[in-house]
Parts: sequence; C-alpha cells; structure tokens
Amino acid sequence: MMGEIRIAVIDDHPLFREGVKRSLGEIGGLEIVAEGSTKEDAIRIALEYLPDVILLDVSMPGGGLDAISPILARVPDQKIIMLTVSETSDDVTIALNSGAKGYVLKGVGSRALAGIVLAVASGEGYVSPSLSARLLSDASSMSGAPGKNHSIAGLTAREHEVLNLVAAGLSNKRIALKLDLHEKTVKHHMGRILAKLNLTNRTEAAMALRDAGHQIHFA
Repeated sequence: MMGEIRIAVIDDHPLFREGVKRSLGEIGGLEIVAEGSTKEDAIRIALEYLPDVILLDVSMPGGGLDAISPILARVPDQKIIMLTVSETSDDVTIALNSGAKGYVLKGVGSRALAGIVLAVASGEGYVSPSLSARLLSDASSMSGAPGKNHSIAGLTAREHEVLNLVAAGLSNKRIALKLDLHEKTVKHHMGRILAKLNLTNRTEAAMALRDAGHQIHFA
C-alpha cells in the first residue's frame, strides 16, 4: 500500500497556489509539504523536502521548463507534473523530453488532479487528452521525417487494442471499462507496451503508433 503522497506546489500566483493546496489538502492520502514561486524555489524544495510529486508551472520566474533538468540531475527519481495554462506543443514536448511525467492544464478539477497525482506517483505518465491529440496531429504532419523504428508489430492483439485507446485519449479506467478488464490488467498491458517499444510514457507510445502508420480510432 502506498503511504501518503507528499506534494510541493510551485507557481508564482499565490491565489492559485492556495487553491491547489486547499483542494488537494482536503483529499485523503495527499499532503502539501512545500510551496514556492520560482525556478530556484523548485530546485531547493526538491532537495530539501524530497516530495513524491512536484506540481510545476511553466510560466514563472526562471522558467518552469528550465527547472526540470536541474531537479532531475540532483534528484533523479523526482516525479514532476507541469500544471499550467500553456497549451503549446513545444512546451509539452520540451517538458516530457526533459523528464516531466505529467502535463496538465489548469482548470482541471480537484478530484481529477488528485487522480493524476496518484497515478504519476505510482509510476504512470499523464498528458491532458486534448494535448495528446495535438501532439499526435503534429507528429502526423511531420511523418516524412526520419524517426525511431518502434516494434509495433511485436505487440499482441490485446496490447494493440490498449495502445489504440491510449492514443485516443482514454484513461486506464475508461480502457478497463471499454475492454471489460480490471484496471490493474490495463496497467500491466501498458507497462509491457512501454517496455517492448523502449518508451517512457503514454504520449510517446501513442506517437509511435501514429508513426507506424496505424489509424487511431477515437472513442
């Protein structure tokens, strides 16, 4: 059983920080242990508090994206979720390539955010579905560029089903309901998919599916 998840909130808007702290603090199993407003705060808090998850804004003094690599250089296992208003594909790509495990748009409900925090703390990745779709669209428009040769053909029929639904933006819970599986079984399939494709998160796997020329069916 996972113990209480320790969270740090880094955002340069005090009212927003207070809102996140209050809403997540009211949900069992989550504890806000630190807060800050700059890149330097983020790095210091990662070192001093060792939170399970850092919620990090993109637009703040020093730049949230520029904080990811220094944090991971010092605390390699740190889980970072970008919580931001930025919807640009470049920001999402930079965040994920730098090592962030999640990218969530502000405006997400407190229960949904809590679920994302728990998922990332347990080792999953998460990108807001609308942004995943945009990344896939961008990847499709650049499909003529050379890329990695992922072994999509090595996936089982069930793994293909799961990956197609992931690419369509479904959560593990929704995939489990659609395929009449336990959610833990979906997580197991996702873990095998990432291992087979030598990838680290769901968005990369979805992009690999598109790069391989498979049509994605949106549910």
